[in-house]
Amino acid sequence: MWEAILLLVLLGATSGGGALRLIHLPATSNVAENSPPETLVHTFSVNLSASLSPVIPGFPLIINSSPLTEAFRVNWLSGTNFEVVTTGKEQLDFEIGPNIYDLQIYVKDEVGVTDLQILTVQVTDVNEPPQFQGRLAEGIDLYIAERERPGFIYQVEAFDPEDTRRNIPLSYFLISSSNNFGMSANGTVFSTTELDFEAGQNSCHLIVEVRDSGGLEASTMLRLTIVNINDEIPRFTSPTRVYSIPEELSLGTIVANITAEDPDDEGFSGHLLYSITTVSNYFLINQFTGTIHVAQRMDRDAGELRQNPAISLEVMVRDRPFGGQENRIQITFVVEDINDNPATCRKLTFSFMVSERAANGTSLLDLNKFCFDEDSKAPNNKFNFTEPSGVGSNRRFLQDPAGSGKIVLIGDLDYENPSNLAAGNKYIMIIQVQDIAPPYYKNNIYISILTSPENEFPLIFDRPSYVFNVSEIRPARTRVGQVRATDGDFPQSSIIYSISSGGASPQLPNIFWIHPKTGELQLIRKADYETTPIYILSIQATNGEDTGSVTVTVNIIGQNDEKPMCTPNSYFLTIPVDLKVGTNIQNFKLTCTDLDSSPTSFRYSIGPGNINNHFTFSPNAGSNVTRLLLASRFDYAGGLDKTWDYTLLVYITDDNLLSGRRNAEALVETGTVTLSIKVLPHPTTIITTTPRPRITYQIFRENIYSPSAWYVPFVITTGSILFLGLLVSLIILLANATRRHCSCKTGKDKKPLAKKEDVKKAKRDTVVETVQMSTVFDGEAVDPVTRKIYQFNSKTGARKWKDSFNQMPEWTEPSPQGAAVAPGRVAAAEEWEAWRSVSKEGGGPSGKAPRKDIGPSSRSEDVRPGTPKNRDQPSQAGHPSNHKQKSKREE
Repeated sequence: MWEAILLLVLLGATSGGGALRLIHLPATSNVAENSPPETLVHTFSVNLSASLSPVIPGFPLIINSSPLTEAFRVNWLSGTNFEVVTTGKEQLDFEIGPNIYDLQIYVKDEVGVTDLQILTVQVTDVNEPPQFQGRLAEGIDLYIAERERPGFIYQVEAFDPEDTRRNIPLSYFLISSSNNFGMSANGTVFSTTELDFEAGQNSCHLIVEVRDSGGLEASTMLRLTIVNINDEIPRFTSPTRVYSIPEELSLGTIVANITAEDPDDEGFSGHLLYSITTVSNYFLINQFTGTIHVAQRMDRDAGELRQNPAISLEVMVRDRPFGGQENRIQITFVVEDINDNPATCRKLTFSFMVSERAANGTSLLDLNKFCFDEDSKAPNNKFNFTEPSGVGSNRRFLQDPAGSGKIVLIGDLDYENPSNLAAGNKYIMIIQVQDIAPPYYKNNIYISILTSPENEFPLIFDRPSYVFNVSEIRPARTRVGQVRATDGDFPQSSIIYSISSGGASPQLPNIFWIHPKTGELQLIRKADYETTPIYILSIQATNGEDTGSVTVTVNIIGQNDEKPMCTPNSYFLTIPVDLKVGTNIQNFKLTCTDLDSSPTSFRYSIGPGNINNHFTFSPNAGSNVTRLLLASRFDYAGGLDKTWDYTLLVYITDDNLLSGRRNAEALVETGTVTLSIKVLPHPTTIITTTPRPRITYQIFRENIYSPSAWYVPFVITTGSILFLGLLVSLIILLANATRRHCSCKTGKDKKPLAKKEDVKKAKRDTVVETVQMSTVFDGEAVDPVTRKIYQFNSKTGARKWKDSFNQMPEWTEPSPQGAAVAPGRVAAAEEWEAWRSVSKEGGGPSGKAPRKDIGPSSRSEDVRPGTPKNRDQPSQAGHPSNHKQKSKREE
């Protein structure tokens, strides 16, 4: 039975018959915002496939949505009719939520045929009534104090999703009628009359309504309470208005007691509050009792009390609570003076400087300008000064006249005087200022006088000029010499030395540096006798007041520090192999110069490269000009010489005129010249152009690299790098191929393949070759679509159904007559037979080969969007890597 149904399904798929389809999908539907649960969104039906296999219970269903939501689900109606309704799990809000949802509806029948379509749901806007926000929605309590002026009380505000978004104003109305209150169209609640608690106006309830542009409305309640206030004025009962007090009273002393009473009938007369309204730092009042205390020291002889001893205060009394009635009263305190201040000075310590050239009789200080007596009346405000006392002040300072406080100079303050130096040129005096009336208060005055030195002596260097010698080979930071300047003035101040001019070189503005504190002259870099043999410097010294300068001559001592320089410095020569000994090679000569040596001091020698000593210079010493000669013949035939190219390193030394002892002590410099000599074999042709015989040289050209042919090494180097890169890449590819093909070996099926002749003979037979790998399944999982349990290998990824024979129906073999129905059906039967053979050889569903799609009915594959393909076939044994199928159909 099942095998017949499956055969019909395969035949229908092969012939292009009807497949499982969702009718009326894809589609677009609308749903109103704030819709309740089970609101119909869209209806559709399922067109069963040709097999008439029913839809699996639970399908169709919504497998995915964009954006993600749980607001919709699919309900079954009847037969193959279904509907999409709202779930109520999420609120559909047009203003704040998504407006469009794309729902993926998935259906599957019992033979595994599936279909997937999209339903687009659009949330439509619905006019919603306005809403009062927060506590206002339930009604609020408002409190208004009596006797307030008519005006604003409260601003009512509501929110409407549609009108607020489109900036359309809402309309507000006052439903309950009232003669004392009104309301504007924008929601402002206001009072129209002054409210009086005693007149019975103690509370009121107002109903406020708001309406949107669509006529929808909402209402709330305002509960108004009139707050009673105390409006009776307190009265003062204390009779005194002017108080006389002495100065310097202790803090906290009570100087007055203010009393008042409140005739209010509400019981507040015993709870009065007192305060001082005027700004006063001298007094504080107890707010409960009305007693006034001293809060700050009152000095009759200082500050504002010295000019005006009367202090006026305004005392205010008010009843409780806040906002009650109040009354005010003016009182005055007169502060009486007492003699309590000694004579004093604004400064009790004086320190100043007096020039050492100040003359006798010079007025130094008048203490009367700084001292005073704060008492307001005589004789308490009179004072005088005692005679000066202190170390060093005797016979130098005096008051003139006595007791007047005027200090004058009577002695010598010369800074360089030994006696004044012993005193440190600093003098301290102590003078007392005292009151002439009891209790004779006294204060000590300290005077410190410093002698200010004057610039009386100029800066003098210890020499009129300086001459220093330094060798030209001495390194940087070498000490050249030292200059020193002195000042006869005391105290000695620091002297700063600097180079004002001289010392320039072609490379630097100055090659000398002088230490600014010590006057030590140093080299910044080596001097060059050949460039500048003598430097004349001007050294300046200053101590901030005086400036002095001196001339310094620096003689550079010449040394042999220059190497001989020759022209040419390098040269290429060619000579014939049979050149005569003693011949000047190509008339070559060296001309040498030395900045610090004479022309006769040169000595020439040939270093490495002069094999068999074939070359020499003449003269080899005593001249700045020398010539290259052939010293001995070449012997290539006898095997003595084998080198045809010579590279000579010529040394030119400037020690020719030095004796052995002086040569060991003096500096010797050596220059070098490089000569390249090529020996030419016997010439093949001798050309004689004149009667007088001469040697004719035949020059052979070789392929010698020229700097103009730079591209040759560039091309060679680039080609080498590219070739090396290609070779490395080939090696890497070879290694990867070796590792890929040789890493593991798969056992082959010992069963021999069918012979070619057998394949040709068989008609409409399918040849299947299966290579099966041994797989150990070490895990289990549940397929999310079919809800079946399958096993898998965690290493290879192979999968198979668990207890597959219990979960899959047993198929019977189709009748032989079905093979000749039609060509399309025959092909389907052949595929079914192949599937059966693979199932038998593979040992169940775990060994079945993957099924091919036949015709356009690709929806028969069990594909779920967003999940791996062929999830209904968990076994990987049918993957092309594990099973190899070969089918051949005879035409």
